[in-house]
Amino acid sequence: MGDSDQKKHESYRYEALFNQASMGIIVVNNAAEIQSANPFALGLFGYALEELLQKPIELLIPGRYHNRHVGHRDGYTHNPKTRPMGVGMDLFAIKKDGSEFPVEVSLSNYQDEGKQFIIAFISDISIRKKAEAEIEELNNKLESTVEQRTRQLTAAMQDLEQSKDELSKLLEREKELGELKSRFVTIASHEFRTPLSTILSSTYLIERYTRTEEQPRREKHLQRIVSSVQLLTDILNDFLSVGKIEEGKIQVRFTRFDIQELVWGIVREMEVTLRAGQQLMYHHQGEPVVELDASLLKHIILNLVSNASKFSPENGPIVIETSVEQQEVRLSVKDHGIGISSEDQKHLMERFFRAANAGNIQGTGLGLHIISKYTELMNGSIQCVSELDQGTTFIITFEQNPVKE
Repeated sequence: MGDSDQKKHESYRYEALFNQASMGIIVVNNAAEIQSANPFALGLFGYALEELLQKPIELLIPGRYHNRHVGHRDGYTHNPKTRPMGVGMDLFAIKKDGSEFPVEVSLSNYQDEGKQFIIAFISDISIRKKAEAEIEELNNKLESTVEQRTRQLTAAMQDLEQSKDELSKLLEREKELGELKSRFVTIASHEFRTPLSTILSSTYLIERYTRTEEQPRREKHLQRIVSSVQLLTDILNDFLSVGKIEEGKIQVRFTRFDIQELVWGIVREMEVTLRAGQQLMYHHQGEPVVELDASLLKHIILNLVSNASKFSPENGPIVIETSVEQQEVRLSVKDHGIGISSEDQKHLMERFFRAANAGNIQGTGLGLHIISKYTELMNGSIQCVSELDQGTTFIITFEQNPVKE
């Protein structure tokens, strides 16, 4: 086969490839005028070949991109290089009927008889773009679903954590109530023994004092019985109060009342229960009308005075002071008893705590705990000032709104 036949054969081969290619192929000259287009490209754009020849390539590009495209293709003309399809630009093309569709374009160039030509390989990527859009929509829906499920799971986890916390609190409360019951049995077996023995022995002795002149002895033992019963009642009341506090059943009822009248009533009530020679002294400063829970305040004062009496020597004075200044109500109970160490003062308000120097003095270790809780319920604070063998002063301060007459 001669050179002429070889060239003719290669021409046929390239022409077959050009005509049978399954992508659009358009050849333009250096002026970006269309020189040729294969059948696939003509079918893609809906033109006959005669309608495209010598027309600018911008005919196949939407008008809004013309200015930008002219700049791109002039730049390419001055610096032509092969741009593979894989790194081709995603563009929009326009058909003869005006409809637009997305395309991917790859460029190449060649020279023939000293003239430069550019070949554009064009692929319709409508199906791919549609698939990508569907995948993106699916991903968005999936992300939305995952986000929603995550929120639901987070909410469920939070509910579970809250339920866990509530269960832990319930278990802790059950544990505390169990401890309270256990302590009650222990303390009851110890603290009840002495007053019950006193009641039993006094009752037995009263039966033996039958003569009239023995009336003072009978009265003495009757008083011992009354005191012992009162002690048992106080112990039971302490446990009942702690139980109500733990269960949140204490309701605070603020009322307006004369604090001087309340304290003087307590002084008269407590004087008969003091140890031999002990004396209660009371002082007040400021307006007498306050707004607190009178019942809780009375319990606080009774408990503090009872403690002061128990831990003070005979003939020791116990001083109660109250004052009302602007928005503050102040109560203090001072004794000259055995005092409390600085270490024990850190634990005074804990349930069942008893100071190391309490010795055999009866008590449940609940009184100050109850006082502290009642004080909190009335928006107050409690302070202890004490030294060993130097006496003790409890100071309670309540913040309240000004009371108008």
